Amino acid sequence: MASATLLLPARSRFPAAPLPDDVARALGRAQRSTVEPGERAQLQRHFQLQPAQWPVAALTRQLDVGDAADGVWLRADPANVAPDMQGARMMGHGDTLRPDPDDVAALLPALQPLFAGYGFTLDAPVPGRWYLRLPEEIQLPTFAAPDDVLGDDLFDHLPPGDTGRLWRALLTEAQVVLHQHEWNARRIAAGKRAINSLWFWGGGVLPHSVSTDYAQVRSREALLQGLAKAAGVAVGGDQPVDALVDLRQLRSLEQLGNEAIRPLLAALQRGELRRLVLDFEDGLRFELDKSQRWKLWKKPLQLQDA
Repeated sequence: MASATLLLPARSRFPAAPLPDDVARALGRAQRSTVEPGERAQLQRHFQLQPAQWPVAALTRQLDVGDAADGVWLRADPANVAPDMQGARMMGHGDTLRPDPDDVAALLPALQPLFAGYGFTLDAPVPGRWYLRLPEEIQLPTFAAPDDVLGDDLFDHLPPGDTGRLWRALLTEAQVVLHQHEWNARRIAAGKRAINSLWFWGGGVLPHSVSTDYAQVRSREALLQGLAKAAGVAVGGDQPVDALVDLRQLRSLEQLGNEAIRPLLAALQRGELRRLVLDFEDGLRFELDKSQRWKLWKKPLQLQDA
């Protein structure tokens, strides 16, 4: 009998509205626990990497091209920054900027000589995911993920120290090249944000092994698909197997309750599902099974009260 785990956003992403009564009753009777919050911690609960690092660039590169096994990789994603009184803020990155192959064809040739001078190779097999291939001996600093930088002052998240000096300088030089490029005037005229910066992150080598307890992963997100591919499990499908289902894009409690949880509660009651786990990015976790229906003394629970 299969089980299902739903990857869900932090509860703060949902409006303060009530869940359907039957879903609230089920949550009240469920086993609750708290675990480490954050996107990376959430995914690390479900995938084990050896060595225990988090090389996002290598994992997504392997998904996109399949050549990540013999290199050191770093994401150098397109970004938009806007100046303000304190410095500059990241206003968008990657797919949120709606880049297309024409953007890649126009901008990459202007940037590639800059990186080639340091022995780095820049390419973009996917318009929203740009990559640097680096020498094997390079020592990389710690880079911030772009979602952690979005809306913040860029300079608060730049890699510090001597190992970060090169990357701070490269970012500045790349911004000069992109700011002066005539292609960005076309993007702005088309109602898009300029691609006037890059963001370096996710560096490392492809793991020796990736494992998971699931037989199937359902997600549209590149990193999760890359982890599933590295673990050798199916991406997508509706077979009755243990499945990890990515619903982190949800922002509607009505969708969460009526379209995501309620059908799975019915499958639990019919005996088609052994267990249902709700894993929220803020660290709250619910585990539900059929036997909990007898816990009649438990009060219904809303997400904001948990």
